[in-house]
Amino acid sequence: MCKSKKSTDVIEPKSPRSSRHQRTSKSFATASSSHPDPSSSVDFASYNVTTTDTKSSTKNSSKSSASSRASLASFKESLPDNPLIYEFSEIRSATNGFISKPFSSSSSATSWRCLIRGKDVIVFQRKLLRPIELPELKHQLSVICRSHHNNLVKLLGASISGNYIYLVYEFIAGASLAECLRNPRNPNFTVLSTWISRMQIAADLAHGLDYIHHCSGLDMKFIHNHIKSSSIVITDETLTPKICHFGAAELCGELAMVEEEEEGDELEITTYRQPKRSNSKKMKLEGTRGYIAPEMMANGTMSQKIDVYAFGVVILELISGNEVLKYTFEEGNHGGYVRVSVIETARKAVESGVGGVRTWVDRRLKDSFPMEVAEKMVVIGLECVEEDPDKRPDIGRVAVKISKLFLESRRWAESIGKPVDMSASFAPR
Repeated sequence: MCKSKKSTDVIEPKSPRSSRHQRTSKSFATASSSHPDPSSSVDFASYNVTTTDTKSSTKNSSKSSASSRASLASFKESLPDNPLIYEFSEIRSATNGFISKPFSSSSSATSWRCLIRGKDVIVFQRKLLRPIELPELKHQLSVICRSHHNNLVKLLGASISGNYIYLVYEFIAGASLAECLRNPRNPNFTVLSTWISRMQIAADLAHGLDYIHHCSGLDMKFIHNHIKSSSIVITDETLTPKICHFGAAELCGELAMVEEEEEGDELEITTYRQPKRSNSKKMKLEGTRGYIAPEMMANGTMSQKIDVYAFGVVILELISGNEVLKYTFEEGNHGGYVRVSVIETARKAVESGVGGVRTWVDRRLKDSFPMEVAEKMVVIGLECVEEDPDKRPDIGRVAVKISKLFLESRRWAESIGKPVDMSASFAPR
């Protein structure tokens, strides 16, 4: 195999860097490591050596060694840098000096869709809430960028300039969960028109958040801090949900990774940093109204349970199709607008007894859903938004429960002859 033409092409690439990388990845697809050590798997010194002529072999050995060193250097150059510390000039050039039309904009971040190093990406500009040195940035990126999950939008790298950090994520074609549930062009239409599609999204999101909390870093606990329907992309073709902004909270200084130490069968939190305080009386919080957990609003306490709270809100939003918070006009003695919360309406639906949940579930589903599963899903959502964080379940347990309910929903759909495979288009209607 080492002397085959295919392997030689890898060692002595003649095409541009991107092409070299593609052939390298193909040749080493069967290796156990994603970045194999070429010196351990390929005998570079064996190339261009003739075994039948000893004198010729001796004569060409020095040339072979030089060629091998050059080939090894070329091979290393073809490997991707992960994570990437982008030059600020690259970010500025890709966004046309930041005067290109933003892809999205909010009070906490502005983003641009652009091409960087041949990749279609989204660049988010966020303000740094604490200074971060290059070694720390590299260390954090080495953990965050190494995380891979089908329901996470991948962070490719970052750049820092002044008081701002620029986070580069892969671009995912689709629309936000909020837009899918509440189509601004046609409020009566939703691509999530089946119960199965919503249950699949709920299960995928639960597993994605479970990965963030428990699997993304060694001896580290991550807190996402930006779970909301507008930060979840639903892919165009398969309706797969992908959680955006993973790593933004830590890199921007909103919170810290919580390190763990094993002590018997329990895990003890040993490191904990609060958000940056602007002064002794006022604390700066990053979050969206309606998704912020009570303890965070009260005293800035941060733990993974704030993500569980926000996830519970998303689940209730997904089932009802309603906004998290809205104001409705009520006629009466005083009149005026009344604040309506999806959490409050869900609790009232459960407390009202038989039929309460059925009337609360999104009417666009046309009563086509398993009633028992819907009731259990509402209960799970309400458990996640308990006022006391200690009463909220771990997201891992939630993921298991929702997965079981999803399978139950599939059996229900098959029993009544409903399709269980989803595909949709986000084309204008």
